[in-house]
Amino acid sequence: MSRVEPVTRWGKQQWARSRARAGRVLRVLYDDLWTWRADPLPPSVWLRWFPHGVVCLAALGVLLGDAAQLGDNGRVEPGFAFLIAVAQAGAMVLALWRPVAAWWLSMAGMLVGAFAVRAQMVVGGYEFTWPWTAAGLIGHLFVMLLLALRVRTRVSVEALLLTAFPTYVVQGLVGAPNYLPTGQLAVILFAVVVLLGIALRGRREARTQLAEQTSLTAEERARRTLLEERGRIARELHDVVAHHMSVISIQAQVAPLLVENPPDELKENLAGIRQNALEALTELRRVLGVLRAEHPNALEAPEGSDAAPHAPQPTLDRLDALVDNIRAAGLTVALGSSGTRRPLPPGVELSAYRIVQEA
Repeated sequence: MSRVEPVTRWGKQQWARSRARAGRVLRVLYDDLWTWRADPLPPSVWLRWFPHGVVCLAALGVLLGDAAQLGDNGRVEPGFAFLIAVAQAGAMVLALWRPVAAWWLSMAGMLVGAFAVRAQMVVGGYEFTWPWTAAGLIGHLFVMLLLALRVRTRVSVEALLLTAFPTYVVQGLVGAPNYLPTGQLAVILFAVVVLLGIALRGRREARTQLAEQTSLTAEERARRTLLEERGRIARELHDVVAHHMSVISIQAQVAPLLVENPPDELKENLAGIRQNALEALTELRRVLGVLRAEHPNALEAPEGSDAAPHAPQPTLDRLDALVDNIRAAGLTVALGSSGTRRPLPPGVELSAYRIVQEA
């Protein structure tokens, strides 16, 4: 065998391994990058506060723009112009938590700014955008939108009307010597954002109500299924167990009449059998009532209903009657107790009674 053959085999093996590695890498890349699956962002505090950041950033722009517009173009004293801009920008931030108070603050800023600019106007001078400045208009749009998203529709409409009325009074009745009117445009834009906010709020409330209704429907379906299953069990117990216990009771009552001169011991045993069957039927009827009841945990029927209250559960006070009943059947039973008798929870007493009954 020449030396070339081992080298050739080794080269083929290396080539096969390289192809396998390359195939695995391509499969990984295909699975990772060639996909249309949704990868939502995890819940984050930063995302929850993102709208607040947007509003605060817009408020900063309104503050700088309004102060510059009032001071430079409106010839308002710079310090006073800055205070008016702070009021209108602060109203935007306040609207995130107190939209109604923010609306009052924004309206006050608009009125003060409008009359401050009007006092500086002269005929033939610079035509100022009045009574709403551009920055003030943007700020009030944010306030009206946040107001419509947070309060009832009636409150939003009232705020819109009380925004339009002062705008009409200032521009239409008071007027100014030289300006570019912005009242009509402002009222139209305010109406648009109020309608948008009302629509978004109604959609959110509808989704919330739908989610609540879906949850209630699922709970009602589960409760109905449970009641149907309990009703089926109650029917089976009534049709099978109750029927047999009734037959036992009737046979125990009739048996002494079928024997001529029955002994007293036989009569007592048959009477005990009949009594036990009747007690079992009574207990079975109580269990059936619990199974058929809509509120099985209630010891009494709901107020105003015609249903009879459930019988009380047996406690340790009925142990003597239980022992006497078993002794009457001819069995030897010894009952002993030790310690001081003290009150126990009803569940504990019921469990102890059932344990003794099954012993």
